[in-house]
Amino acid sequence: MEVNSSHLVKLPVSAAYELLLSPATTVFLEQVVILWRQLRVRFLIPTVKVVVFVCTIMSIIVLVEKAFLGLVSLYAKVFHRRPEKVYKCDPIALDEEIGTLVYPMVLVQIPMYNEKEVYELSIGAACNLTWPVDRLIVQVLDDSTNPVIKELVKNECGKWLKKGINIKYETRKDRSGYKAGNLKEGMKHSYVQSCEYVAMFDADFQPAPDFLIRTIPFLVHNPSLALVQARWKFVNADDCLMTRMQEMSMDYHFKVEQESGSSLCAFFGYNGTAGVWRTQAVIEAGGWKDRTTAEDMDLAVRASLLGWEFIYIGDIKVKSELPSTLKAYRSQQHRWSCGPALLFKKMLWDILKAKKVSVWKKFYMIYNFFIARRIISAFFTFFFFSILFPLRAFFPEVRIPNWELLYIPTTITLLNSVGTPRSLHLIILWVLFENVMSLHRCKAILIGFIEAGRANEWIVTEKLGNMLKVKPILTVADNFHIKERFHLLEIGFGIFLMLCACYDFFLGEDYFFLFIVPQSISYLLVGCGYVGIIIPS
Repeated sequence: MEVNSSHLVKLPVSAAYELLLSPATTVFLEQVVILWRQLRVRFLIPTVKVVVFVCTIMSIIVLVEKAFLGLVSLYAKVFHRRPEKVYKCDPIALDEEIGTLVYPMVLVQIPMYNEKEVYELSIGAACNLTWPVDRLIVQVLDDSTNPVIKELVKNECGKWLKKGINIKYETRKDRSGYKAGNLKEGMKHSYVQSCEYVAMFDADFQPAPDFLIRTIPFLVHNPSLALVQARWKFVNADDCLMTRMQEMSMDYHFKVEQESGSSLCAFFGYNGTAGVWRTQAVIEAGGWKDRTTAEDMDLAVRASLLGWEFIYIGDIKVKSELPSTLKAYRSQQHRWSCGPALLFKKMLWDILKAKKVSVWKKFYMIYNFFIARRIISAFFTFFFFSILFPLRAFFPEVRIPNWELLYIPTTITLLNSVGTPRSLHLIILWVLFENVMSLHRCKAILIGFIEAGRANEWIVTEKLGNMLKVKPILTVADNFHIKERFHLLEIGFGIFLMLCACYDFFLGEDYFFLFIVPQSISYLLVGCGYVGIIIPS
């Protein structure tokens, strides 16, 4: 039997659905749609607008902070406001009558923990420092738990002792306090009392022979100085893309943040290594404390509040190693983000009531050093690029001004890139990677503020040293367990961003998906551990 299609009644789509669904179901779905529209108008859209406003304020704070520091650093460079121009630093002249006694006693501390790949490099570099042998003590503070590595380090110290170097191999019963506890224990030995200055190097640092010759004079001729900080030079920056991007961040930190802090108010965060302290300042500040994972910054803040001054010398560079695996980099960034947040919480009142520092210096420490640089910067990066920007696809009613959407982030990015001009072509990849890491940093900051279980977690950054010359990082990383390889939070955000990108592509009225898709892929790559594990041939 043939059916004449001309006699068929064409129903609207909604009417067709009504035929398929029961009346009760239809009423229920209509109520859901009405509730969703009300929720969207009354709650979601206003909330997104508030987030836009908050991100706008944070973006302005970050922009002003970076522009201000950049101008200070530029001023110091253009007008030659270098340390040797500001402070007296004449070389120590040898006196024929008293001989080497004209040189102050210097203690060189090398804290280490199972540093099989780098212990020879750091001990050898410290023992080769140009300084009178009778005025130098090298102290190796070995917290190793591996008996084989412990024996290797002890034998290395014995080798240099036979060569006439005054080297001390020190151990302790347990690792209480981690690095801070190790350094604190090292300062208790009787021979330390005769040392006027203390130079510190992590196990992967290799100072040049003239390091003490170039740094100690600043402390000798300027009694107000407590710390001389040198710059880090990375021997493995070209090992993989992740180390190249780390180099960009660290070069900005030293060239802009450290230099501007030194020029503005003679204060900056001690980097924990490649620096020389005046022993008197360390003692007056209360020595090393293990209350946070930022023990170096803790000491620097306490010493500065007593009126001591710091100086950063960018021309003195000390070879060091960047984390080559994602696991090592994540643990380092957790420590560097969680520690300052907890320290800020503990020291805010001490900073406010300090009597030996100016109001300007207090403002700089609280607002610039802690709030803008270490808290707001991370939260702006995460919330703007990983939450607000993707959600914008679902809320076209919420408009983000072009100056906030494009101009401010672009300016901030360009200011961050000035430290490493050779990597300017990697700036987009650097932005994507930093956006992913901002999630990890924000989580660490919150852990620090609330003093959660991982607030004082200390995981020593793995150093690969000479291993990289004989074994690719891929082989090293293959030993990781599955639970260490995959990071569910990053994978979750990667999926969320991809959903936002698909919605914007099919239903959106703009081209935001062109940015959201690469950011989603970046999250997924980091979440699946495909970062920092392969060295380009």
